[in-house]
Amino acid sequence: MSAHDQHGSGRTGPRRPRRARLLAAAGAAAFLLASGAVTPSAPAARAVDGDQGQKKVLTVAVAQSVDSLSPFLAVRLLSTSIHRLTYEYLTNYDPKDNHVIPGLATEWNSSPDKLTWTYTIRSDSTWSDGEQATAEDAAWTFNKMMTDDGAATANGSFVTNFEKVTAPSPTQLVIRLKKPQATMTALDVPIVPKHVWEKVGDFSKFNNDKTFPVVGNGPFVLTDYEPDSYVRLAANKDYWRGAPKFDELVFRYYKDQDAAVAALRKGEVSFVAGSPSLTPAQAASLKEDENIHVNDAPGRRFYALATNPGARAKDGTEIGDGHPSLLDQRVRHALFMAVDRKAIVDKVFQGHAVEGEGYIPPRFSQYFFEPSAEQELAHDPAEAARLLDEAGYRKNADGKRVGKDGEPLNYRVLCHATDPNDKAVGKYLQEWWGELGISMTLDCRDNVTDPWLAGEYDLAFDGWSVNPDPDFVLSIHTCAALPATPKDTGATDNFICDEKYDELYARQLGEYDAGKRTEIVKQLQSRLYDLGYMNVMAYPNAVEAYRRDHIESITTMPSSAGNIYGQDGYWSWWSAVPADSGDSSGDSSSTAVVIGVAAGGAVLVGLAVHFALRRRASADERE
Repeated sequence: MSAHDQHGSGRTGPRRPRRARLLAAAGAAAFLLASGAVTPSAPAARAVDGDQGQKKVLTVAVAQSVDSLSPFLAVRLLSTSIHRLTYEYLTNYDPKDNHVIPGLATEWNSSPDKLTWTYTIRSDSTWSDGEQATAEDAAWTFNKMMTDDGAATANGSFVTNFEKVTAPSPTQLVIRLKKPQATMTALDVPIVPKHVWEKVGDFSKFNNDKTFPVVGNGPFVLTDYEPDSYVRLAANKDYWRGAPKFDELVFRYYKDQDAAVAALRKGEVSFVAGSPSLTPAQAASLKEDENIHVNDAPGRRFYALATNPGARAKDGTEIGDGHPSLLDQRVRHALFMAVDRKAIVDKVFQGHAVEGEGYIPPRFSQYFFEPSAEQELAHDPAEAARLLDEAGYRKNADGKRVGKDGEPLNYRVLCHATDPNDKAVGKYLQEWWGELGISMTLDCRDNVTDPWLAGEYDLAFDGWSVNPDPDFVLSIHTCAALPATPKDTGATDNFICDEKYDELYARQLGEYDAGKRTEIVKQLQSRLYDLGYMNVMAYPNAVEAYRRDHIESITTMPSSAGNIYGQDGYWSWWSAVPADSGDSSGDSSSTAVVIGVAAGGAVLVGLAVHFALRRRASADERE
């Protein structure tokens, strides 16, 4: 979901529409505003740190809220991105081609039966409070997720198959599985310091936003946060891979994307990503400025329309008030066959996207799924009308589709108020569905999390950032991801629960043969496609821009042609070189650069921490 980051993996990450990660960004910005280091109208401002001289500050403007600063709860792209910056994972992904590389673990191996995995934990990683990071920290993190439902909120799918986790020594972590699990080198779980987190009481409510600095061992340390304002991080000078080039990283909120673009032009910010991307018009105008570089590359997100499948909890209790007609697969298929995906790519994204098909973007070619000719829900209004007639929803004298109760079909479509794509596509849906005799109301909100979690929608714009290993975005559609009761928050993206899908999911999770697992993953996408609960309309490009006179160089992922914001790792902000650093040929006259990124689609200012693990904030979800 896009973030729905959806609305988050994310993941980097994206589970359900719960993904607001802006809190952290807000905190940092507020701090700078309060200290006078940065003012709303100030051009590339300087942050001064007394005797240490001037700090180089990278400021990222975000338009997505932080759902939680706790790595056990966060699922929105912004939040998970912050956690990738502040905590180590066992493994990481190479920015060149996404292959797995060492993280907190330097090497790993499995037993012949694939049931026991042993990881060697590096000895040169320390927590920011000076304590040594050890295998015991990793074992404690996983064990807490295995035994505490609150701690398993965001990433519990990774450990449900774990039987036992131990740390025989400070540098050895051993995980015993119930059955083989193919994701053991792609456990996208932040490892936290035991000596700090063992003092936490209720993990389902602890948001990790009261005491700073937050103890971590990543390339940055979270030092301050103000909800709806900023998140502030400092470079970890002792980071084992090397310290970042910028002294500080700040995420600052912009509710209006045009305002963020204007700030980039003025030099008040240095990087703009949009919500989640710049519009074609914004990108075209920025290309005219010789001091601004526009990055336009294949993205890792999908843009979809999700239907309410009859939201319910694991205990069987129905949730919300989704339209009952959408329980009919023929109706869902009819709605999607009325959608002209080519028109969306051409007219809304203006070519900065690829037509949607399967659940995983073509950037991950290994897992990319294309429906067969017979299976494809191609644009066919006539067939859509026939399906509606067959389902019993025929037109009345006024040309309106009505059910047996005589009530006209009228759907509420939940959208992100800060995402211009939702609004633009919504107008087309009104036209296309109107021709079928169906009314539609576009329900655009700054906060889509609450109605989404409550199941109070008929359809909703959805989207997730997909990780190199697709397990996470597949797991959010399993029955196990549903909330235990209506009062709980599950890991589900859209309340989907299908036994055949679950069987396929379990098979791919235990398949170590890469070729065989790929085929099962495609079967999973085929099943999701046929169910018709999700209609992937497009795979948007990552369209972002930065000032050349502020940033000399920055790493994209993949390095040949990829995104900067929302990566599967921390490469962009860790690698970013200030234009005046002396490490490059940059000619910026400003010693301290303020870099801004407009990313995401939910309001950072005025946002509160939402435990709804949804990335509806547009996510990028999860990751």
